[in-house]
Parts: sequence; structure tokens; C-alpha cells
Amino acid sequence: MTIPREKNEIALSTAIAGELLGMRLVYLEAGSGADLPVPADMIQTLSAALSIPLIVGGGIKTTEQLKQAFDAGADLVVVGNAFETNPEKIADFIGFTQNYNVVKKTD
Repeated sequence: MTIPREKNEIALSTAIAGELLGMRLVYLEAGSGADLPVPADMIQTLSAALSIPLIVGGGIKTTEQLKQAFDAGADLVVVGNAFETNPEKIADFIGFTQNYNVVKKTD
């Protein structure tokens, strides 16, 4: 299902419906090779409301975008095309994740 990037309320309703139907995670996908990643405010909205893991992917090309996704509440961030087109970025992303501590709320 395609949800416009500015429609947080639709994304939230869809994610909550999935959780209530027994889904074990939510994957917000901007699209493989997307020009822009999932907006941070959409990640924040869903992260605050869900009790299941939130995975975010698509459009992540820099470590700053990776940081923004984690800071917004993503439990896991998927990066793919950035490495296919520029394999030397892998070392930058590994270095970043080794030095970046993500602390998630727990019940």
C-alpha cells in the first residue's frame, strides 16, 4: 500500500491496524533507491504509538539520514542501494553504527 509521505495519520492508522491484526513488526519503506527517506515526523508518530518493532528503509544514503531515522524512533534501518552504487560507504556506515548508541524505551 502506498501512503503519501505527508500523510502521517494514514500511516499511523494502517500501522495500528496491522499491530491489532497480529503483525509482529511494521516496515516503513520509502522505496528502493528513493530520492528521499521516510520523513522523521512519520517515524516519530508511529514509534510513539506502536509496541512492535518499527523498521525503516529506502532513501537512506548518508550516515546523517541514518542517524535521523534512529533518532526519530526506528528500531532498525535498512540501507541497500547506497552500498550498491558506492560500496566504499559501507565502512562509513559501519563506523557510524559502532559509535552510535540507540537506546529504545522498554516496558
